[in-house]
Amino acid sequence: MSHCNKKMLSFFLTTRCNLCCRYCYNAKERNAVEEKTLPFEIAKAGIDWYFEENDSRHIRFYGPGEPTQEFNQLKKITEYARSHPNGGNQVTVEIQTNGVFTEEIRDWALDNFNIMWMSFDGMKDVQSFNRPLNPLYNDLFNNRSSADVLEDNVRWLIRNKGSRNLMVGARVTITDINIDRQCEMVDYFYDLGIRYVWTNPLFYSVGKMPVCEDEQKKLSYHFNMDLYLDNYIKAYKYAKSKGVFWGSFLTINFDGESCYHCRCCTPTSAPHLTPDGYISACDMVVLGAEPYHMSPFIVGRWNPQTQIFDLYENKIKDLNNRCSTTMKHCTYCEVKYHCGGYCLGETVNETGKLDGQNLIKCAAVRRLYKELGSCDPYPYLHP
Repeated sequence: MSHCNKKMLSFFLTTRCNLCCRYCYNAKERNAVEEKTLPFEIAKAGIDWYFEENDSRHIRFYGPGEPTQEFNQLKKITEYARSHPNGGNQVTVEIQTNGVFTEEIRDWALDNFNIMWMSFDGMKDVQSFNRPLNPLYNDLFNNRSSADVLEDNVRWLIRNKGSRNLMVGARVTITDINIDRQCEMVDYFYDLGIRYVWTNPLFYSVGKMPVCEDEQKKLSYHFNMDLYLDNYIKAYKYAKSKGVFWGSFLTINFDGESCYHCRCCTPTSAPHLTPDGYISACDMVVLGAEPYHMSPFIVGRWNPQTQIFDLYENKIKDLNNRCSTTMKHCTYCEVKYHCGGYCLGETVNETGKLDGQNLIKCAAVRRLYKELGSCDPYPYLHP
């Protein structure tokens, strides 16, 4: 099943976060605006609209901050969806979380989430360096590190899930400090009880201009793609021998065929509601008021006067038309149906164009497909 088949309604719940991640792709954007939380009125209307227009009953909580920081709102949205007269009994719930939350939240999560992707960069030394705790939360967590709290929560959830329909997996950002430790991470996650892992190569943060125009950003970024691929292939094979799924964002379509890379190009079947009341097509575009060069991804807005969502049909059409069968650089690519033109969010952020090309990622996808080939459908699609 290609990744664009992941149909769901996402809630970008809040800009508040309890970590200070070194590589956060939206930290400057969040810090430049007043703290915002998705109003329940808009979330409720979003559920009504989505359930009317789509067969999917999968909902998901995501950034731009840490969604459990608005725990009461998260609970209200989940309860409303699950009690909805239009298929609420079929609702499944997913979250991507940093996993640094209290026992109260952990207890509720055990009975209410179906899929929990922990943003988790591996062993404690890596996690503590990449994703340190915001000092404002030291007292709440008794001066423990984010790594300690996250590890405790993961162990507890897996140990206590019993027969519940709950999967606890890891979503790993690969940086210079863990790029050559992927096999070690396989063992670490295996010992924690995690059996599903998606790794993502470090990508550029989102700013007010595309990366191609930002010399400072280009100079400050470093990622050795060849080293990542060498270690990923080893870890993929090693993980398979241990019964662990070790995925890569570069391989999200290796289990199916599609001319689309991801849900970004089919935004009405996988909309994302932002804290400031817009509909985004992409996880990389978390606020709608001033999206700058990422404006192609803002495809609608809540209208408080009419109490409906106004959709920007031209933008939706443009996204629908972006696929590997319409872009010249994909024409003769042997993996165009297992790539779909690569990640549109990253591509627009780097090139400023919907039909831009990410040459490094294109070469990486081709190498991985040549060495690993297609595969059976993934049990859990990328977050």
